[in-house]
Amino acid sequence: MSLIVRRESFRLAQAFTISRGSRTEAHVLSVSITRDGVTGRGECVPYARYNESMDSVAEQIAGLPQDIDRKALQYALPAGAARNAVDCALWDWEAKKARRRVWDLAGVPAPVAEITAYTLSLASPEEMEAQARENAFRPLLKIKLGTPEDMPRLEAVRRGAPEARIIVDANEGWSAEVYGELAPHLVRLGVEMVEQPLPAGEDDALIGMDRPVPLCADESCHDRASLAKLRGKYDIINIKLDKTGGLTEALALRKAAEDMGFGIMVGCMIGSSLAMAPATVVAKGAQVVDLDAPLLLAEDRDNPLHYDADGVHPPVAALWG
Repeated sequence: MSLIVRRESFRLAQAFTISRGSRTEAHVLSVSITRDGVTGRGECVPYARYNESMDSVAEQIAGLPQDIDRKALQYALPAGAARNAVDCALWDWEAKKARRRVWDLAGVPAPVAEITAYTLSLASPEEMEAQARENAFRPLLKIKLGTPEDMPRLEAVRRGAPEARIIVDANEGWSAEVYGELAPHLVRLGVEMVEQPLPAGEDDALIGMDRPVPLCADESCHDRASLAKLRGKYDIINIKLDKTGGLTEALALRKAAEDMGFGIMVGCMIGSSLAMAPATVVAKGAQVVDLDAPLLLAEDRDNPLHYDADGVHPPVAALWG
């Protein structure tokens, strides 16, 4: 019986930039759980925005009992990256032990290929127009914004990809005033959704504001405990397993959010196919799927997720689940 955590890095195909900074590698922690000759795997991406580091998350995982199960795990660790990697490794172990797929064990419909957004890195308007033109064949583009010079970037992307559907991620970079000024232009340019326009701690300013473009809670939504505070501010929630603390809470969050009338987006951090695989179980039929991280990598796991014109496909069992 063993629970092992490893630090791994994957090179990106090109530098990836958001309003908080740039990176050229995806730094991840992977967990392997071996019991009864069967090994399950999971992966997480510690995120500084949530006061996580590679060291702190590895410490959390290392402090768990070797025989931890999924039910006990929900109480042993808070929602976050550490619980995510272990929860997903336990799901993988259970599936391989039972020789069944995870979705059968979870009692949810089998995932199918889903169109995924493809993210354009924050850059100059000229560079973003070139990125958009290069990826204009993709049905859904996600634009990273969140700076005082966003309108020229948005116009440039629309010029580069006149037919693509567009969603925007401001990464908490706007104020209520900026959002109010941009909203009519977002409508004019055919933007379908805006992710987290305001900082999570300041989004009460959205109460009572017109939302001509649907707003999605990302940094403001982690798990089911977040939902009550999102009413009247957001139309959609972004479910990321590194925020929910794994597939177990992600499935519960989706059901609770839908029961409250929220639309569903399923997103990701910049990780490998191993991190995306569990999210495909949550993504079936979501209004927006944003599981493009492997497309941004220069290298990936063995048996990676398959992407084609139909979108991102469910994982093969050799990868996960």
